[in-house]
This record gives sequence, C-alpha cells and structure tokens, in this order.
Amino acid sequence: MLTPSEKRVLRTFQQYLVTPGKMLCFFGPNLEKHKSALRQLTEKDFLVKETFKGAYSLTHAGFRAMKTCDS
Repeated sequence: MLTPSEKRVLRTFQQYLVTPGKMLCFFGPNLEKHKSALRQLTEKDFLVKETFKGAYSLTHAGFRAMKTCDS
C-alpha cells in the first residue's frame, strides 16, 4: 500500500515518462518536499538513490507500482 505522498512521487516519474533504470533529479524545494517519500520508496526497493544529489532511479518494482497510481 502506497501513501499519498509516495504516489505523488511516483506520478512525478510517470509525468516525465521515466522507465526502470532511468534517473530523475529532484532539487530545491521539490527535493525537500518529497524527502520522506523518496526515502520510504527507496526502503521499499521502488527507487534507487543515485550518487548525484537528488537523483533517483526507478526499479522494475517501482515502475510497476507507478503504473498502478492514479493519474
């Protein structure tokens, strides 16, 4: 079960048509706003935190979860 904030993060990946293994960067206020949800999705193995600041990549499980989020 995804929280509303986790769904918002996954919808951001969906908005930019991100596929598994592709990186999306969150920065500034957007990074701070989604910090908790990004951490939770990383712990659930839906995202991988990249070495570049604010960068995350979707896993295959994250991609499947993203596809189930309401637009």
